[in-house]
Amino acid sequence: MPFTADEAKSMARALRAALPPGHDLTHGQSLDLLSRALGHQDWNHLSARYQQPGSGPATPVLRVYDVALARAFYLDTLGFSLDLEHRFEPGMPAFLGISRDETRLALSEHHGDGTPGTVVWIPVRGLDAYRSQVLAAADGRLRPGIDRSAPGGPTMTVTDPFGNELRFCQPS
Repeated sequence: MPFTADEAKSMARALRAALPPGHDLTHGQSLDLLSRALGHQDWNHLSARYQQPGSGPATPVLRVYDVALARAFYLDTLGFSLDLEHRFEPGMPAFLGISRDETRLALSEHHGDGTPGTVVWIPVRGLDAYRSQVLAAADGRLRPGIDRSAPGGPTMTVTDPFGNELRFCQPS
């Protein structure tokens, strides 16, 4: 699910609050409306999905050797955001959680976390525009092309400074 049951309830409250005067919905009606917009019959069917066993999206852990270099590459060049940075104490290896839109990655300096040379396939929308952003941010240091005949759709492959390969693919 793209959000939690509590977040869905919050969206339903926001929907009710945004209605103009004279257009009243009960909380249950707004939950049903939200559920139908998401392709479910009603709130009971959608909320049942939250009770079913399942898994969330995976977060690959990539091995990095220099957190400053990793920050510059992933945040400044590729446009990811820093969500988390952890060290057990100063001078210890760092662990970073980063994201860009729906993509989540972990970068770790810890021995045993991740394997150098890992490949991560990342679906994207607007690959040409994203490539232009990467080229501008890289300032000539990185010039990835787009393989328009790659399996799965046009793909831009970027290798990070630690040998990990990121394949940004616009699924066809």
